[in-house]
Amino acid sequence: MLNLEKILSALGAFIAILALASLTKLGNQNYSLNIMLIASMGASTFLIFVTPHNPMAQPWPVIGGHLVSAFIGVACAHWLYNPTIAAASAISLSILAMHILKCPHPPSAATALIAALAGREVSWQFCYEVIMFNALTITLMGLIINRYLLRKRYPIMNANHTHHQEIASKQHVLKLSEKNFKWAIAQMDGIIDVTEEDLVDLYEFAIEHAMNSKSKK
Repeated sequence: MLNLEKILSALGAFIAILALASLTKLGNQNYSLNIMLIASMGASTFLIFVTPHNPMAQPWPVIGGHLVSAFIGVACAHWLYNPTIAAASAISLSILAMHILKCPHPPSAATALIAALAGREVSWQFCYEVIMFNALTITLMGLIINRYLLRKRYPIMNANHTHHQEIASKQHVLKLSEKNFKWAIAQMDGIIDVTEEDLVDLYEFAIEHAMNSKSKK
């Protein structure tokens, strides 16, 4: 079922891509810039406007992920003669690099693949002009549209709530810290797309609701 939030998210994505495409066209026609609209930005737009609280949709993963993947893709295109090996290497190395730099952003893997498949014709300029322009623009549009049109909190900086100590002071409530949740997440066989801080907040909101409901009975 479509609701207002989903419709507005789609509208936000429309405005962002329209702005990016228009700026690209304007820059090429009026300022002789060599920039283009990259297809992988479509997937980034989905994350930024549909799941703006997702850690992978935050500015550093978007910008850092696309940039490091672009450099890796161009390097593979230049240094690996076999296009098949270059494409596979670009994907795997970009994933590793994003984990190391703590900027995992799934659409960035597509950026690495685009660069790798372009072959030796793609230049390093592709990274610091084309990809930088695309990533910065789409992130800026995400910030403006999410905050002022969709009224969503973006980017997520420090989402911790101030009621932590109040809940923890209740002796009959088991206190779970971010350290506990971090350990619990590490036991899961896969990546859990939520932060320890968010889990603590969810836990404490649930405890608070249960305590309030109990006191009203």
